[in-house]
Amino acid sequence: MAAQSLNVDVISNNIANVNTNGFKRGRANFQDLMYQQIKAPGAEASAAGTQLPTGIQVGLGVRTASVDSIFSEGSFQQTNNPLDLTIQGRGFFQVQLANGETAYTRAGSFSLDATGQIVTQNGDVLQPGITIPADAQSIQIAQDGTVSVTQANATQTVLGQIQIADFLNPAGLAKLGGNLFQPSNASGTAVIGNPTENGLGSMTQGTLEMSNVSMVEEMVNLIAGQRAYEMNSKAIQASDEMLQTANNVKR
Repeated sequence: MAAQSLNVDVISNNIANVNTNGFKRGRANFQDLMYQQIKAPGAEASAAGTQLPTGIQVGLGVRTASVDSIFSEGSFQQTNNPLDLTIQGRGFFQVQLANGETAYTRAGSFSLDATGQIVTQNGDVLQPGITIPADAQSIQIAQDGTVSVTQANATQTVLGQIQIADFLNPAGLAKLGGNLFQPSNASGTAVIGNPTENGLGSMTQGTLEMSNVSMVEEMVNLIAGQRAYEMNSKAIQASDEMLQTANNVKR
C-alpha cells in the first residue's frame, strides 16, 4: 500500500505540472522484496532422488526502487516572444543562481532585468551572460545560439553566443524545483558546447517547450494505482480475517 501511495504521489505531481514549461514527468519503478524460501527449486523431493521442478518461494512484498525523470521532448508552443527559447534535441540552458552555483533547465522563458541581462523568471542570469543594449530595436537568436540585436541606427551587432550543457545520464540530475536541475554523481559532469554542434540540439527563438506529461496516460496510471492500492487493502483485510478464524478454531 505504501508503494502504491508513492506511485499516486508521483502521478499527482505529473498532473499538477501539466502546464509547467520544460517539466519532465516522473515514473516510479518498483522491485519485489526478499522471498521466504520454503522449498528451493531443484531440491530433493523424495528418497528416490526426484527433484522439485519449481519449489516454494513466497514473496514478502514490494519496494520503490527509483523515481525516474523521463527526458523526452515536450510539445513546442509558438509565442513570438523573442526571449522565449527552446532546445530541439539534447541540452540544457545554464543559469547562475544567487549563491553563485550553476543550475540547468529546459524551461526557456527568459526576460530582461534592469541592467539588460537575460534572466529566468526567478531572476537567475542565463550563462554565458549576455547584456542587451538599451537602444536595441529587435533581438535575433540563431539556431547555433548566436545573439544579435538591431540598434536604433539600424546597425546589427553580435553580442555573444548562448552555450548549452548536456549530461551522459540526464535522469540522474537532482531536481531543485523551479524547473532547475543540478548535477549529481549519477548524472556525470556537464559537457558544455554550442547548439547544433557535437550532438547538441538546435535553438529556436519565439517558442516554448511545454511539459511532456500526457494527461490521458497519467489518468490511466492514476486509476490503475488507485485500484492497486484498494486491492492491497482488501488482501490485508482478508489475511487478517483468515488469521482471526484460525485463532477462533484453536480456542
